[in-house]
Amino acid sequence: MAKEQALTPMLKQYQQIKAQHSESILFFRLGDFYEMFYDDAVVAARELELVLTSRSNVPMCGVPCHAADNYLARLINKGYKVAICEQVEDPRKAKGLVRREVTRVVTPGTVIDEKALPGKSNNYIAAIISELPRWGLAWADVSTGEFFTKLCRDAEELTDELVRIMPAEFLLPPELSEDGSFCRRLQLYSPGIITSWTLASDLNAARKQLQDHFGADIAIDALPPATCLAAALLMDYLLATQRNSLAHLQAPQVTTARYMPLDPATRRNLELVAAGRDLKREGSLLWVLDKTVTAMGARTLKRWLDHPLLEVDIINCRQQAVGKLVEDFMLRQALREKLQAVRDLERLAGRVAYGTAGGRELQALRASLAVVPAVKELLDGIQEDLIIAIQQQLDPLDEIVDLLGRALVDNPPAGIRDGGIIRPGYNEEVDSLRQAAAHGREWIANLEAEERQRTGIKSLKVGFNRVFGYYLEVTRPNLSQVPPDYERKQSLANAERFVTPRLQELERKVLGAEEKLIELEYDLLQELRQKVMAVLPRIQRTARAIGVLDALLSLATVAVDNNYICPQVHMGKLIIIKQGRHPVVELVASPGAFVPNDTYLDQEQRVHIITGPNMAGKSTYIRQVALIVLMAQIGSFVPAAEAQIGLVDRIFTRVGAADDLFAGQSTFMVEM
Repeated sequence: MAKEQALTPMLKQYQQIKAQHSESILFFRLGDFYEMFYDDAVVAARELELVLTSRSNVPMCGVPCHAADNYLARLINKGYKVAICEQVEDPRKAKGLVRREVTRVVTPGTVIDEKALPGKSNNYIAAIISELPRWGLAWADVSTGEFFTKLCRDAEELTDELVRIMPAEFLLPPELSEDGSFCRRLQLYSPGIITSWTLASDLNAARKQLQDHFGADIAIDALPPATCLAAALLMDYLLATQRNSLAHLQAPQVTTARYMPLDPATRRNLELVAAGRDLKREGSLLWVLDKTVTAMGARTLKRWLDHPLLEVDIINCRQQAVGKLVEDFMLRQALREKLQAVRDLERLAGRVAYGTAGGRELQALRASLAVVPAVKELLDGIQEDLIIAIQQQLDPLDEIVDLLGRALVDNPPAGIRDGGIIRPGYNEEVDSLRQAAAHGREWIANLEAEERQRTGIKSLKVGFNRVFGYYLEVTRPNLSQVPPDYERKQSLANAERFVTPRLQELERKVLGAEEKLIELEYDLLQELRQKVMAVLPRIQRTARAIGVLDALLSLATVAVDNNYICPQVHMGKLIIIKQGRHPVVELVASPGAFVPNDTYLDQEQRVHIITGPNMAGKSTYIRQVALIVLMAQIGSFVPAAEAQIGLVDRIFTRVGAADDLFAGQSTFMVEM
């Protein structure tokens, strides 16, 4: 590294900021580029395949700001953290060195950029606090604003919950982050990176911190001490790394609903969300059930599959909603058609909160919300409780839709400082500046003709230079004809240069009109963001409602397409399945090749022993029963002619651990 006395003021500023973010690659804003220096430059050049250069023996490389999201996504996907250092004052107004600050630290668990996010699943960061034998767990998706907490009774329950949510990043206090065996266990089930973070506050301070941020929205008494500390640990980290970008973060929800625990082996062997040795989505149960058309719906459906219900009333409520959509083809088609126009409202709201939403994102938000009135109308008169609740939560936000429609052009540019965002007629000054920028030269040319006619000086001309700006030039033989309102600006050997009040007024409009226009459009965009920020909770409620509706539509569509029936779920101890089918295998088998099977289990006949040669379908049958039970307990219809499911509190499966049903290979075939 260069000696301190040899450093330029800019590199000194860089080093001071880098020292505060030593674990992150520093994206240091210089004009239209994010530059990296020293070791950061070497790493970034290698990982991003950039040209590594040097100046005064300082390694450096950079990426253009307008394309930074692509490079950021690649670094995050490789497990790096990136600190975004912005110019926080206008370089034209700065006295000396432009002031710079880190506005956000991006980590695998806090990424919000669309290119780095899984569209159909959440991206969680989880904080863990040990209070043996119990564990406090808090997790959030900063891209959608969801925030949850849970008190786990033991390490097994903690592991089950972590396997459900699959955090991209674990946040651990030092005593856990330094425990090698604990960290190895975490990463045995999840590829998330581990970040050590110290919570400096005690329980009372933790409660106060949460109340200060969420206000009356948080029921602090409902949080057990361990979960309160976990939530505070997570909140402390987010406030430190995300700064003032958490307006969309919802108050922590206490997870108290009763769900069926699914251990890692069961989830893996049943291939719920990933199948085969390559753990691909294709061939999994989620692959079969997911016919959603929105990102919110896809995430909701995956959440349901991760959390099979243990409450018959909620199961029946979902079944009734799915049943209504199964019965009404026209309603189902109309709703799907409308929802196809809805973008990811949750993550659009997150981008608004982070201040990264440009014209395109706001226009996408407007277009998505504009669909809501038609969806509400389609749900009118439906009596199923869940659909009634969805309709009540759908908020058209007419005032925001109208505002964004009046303010934004139909196809805004990608950048937020490129101009061309505001619709003509929305703001008089924008229209005036736009006209000045577009027609400035024409106005100047017209002025020259008008002045020649007014003065009678045929050789008069309008000129421009960077020192004096625009001027009227008159040759010396014609000086006697110069009007009194001409003000002398410059004398030349053969001519005099003048200005007039009108020329100066035009100059003010023309010179810098485009620059002023871009600044004004940016300011107006900021005002629009603030107005959207004020209604973020309403947007999030609507997004959640759309997610539930889309998930129900998906289950209904699959039920119709695959000839599923509504199972009877009850509190008894009886499982009857007639002509049951494996939901995945029947789709990949030749038509009519899958042979349905019956199942009967009660308190007396509690065990079935399945025998047969290799490739006879033993594993398929066992999994089939488990999957039908699980589907029933998320509220789905099931592949059978008839099904009665006594509520199951746990599923265990260790069968066919090395087979690949999707590829038609048994354990024996795989091993051979």
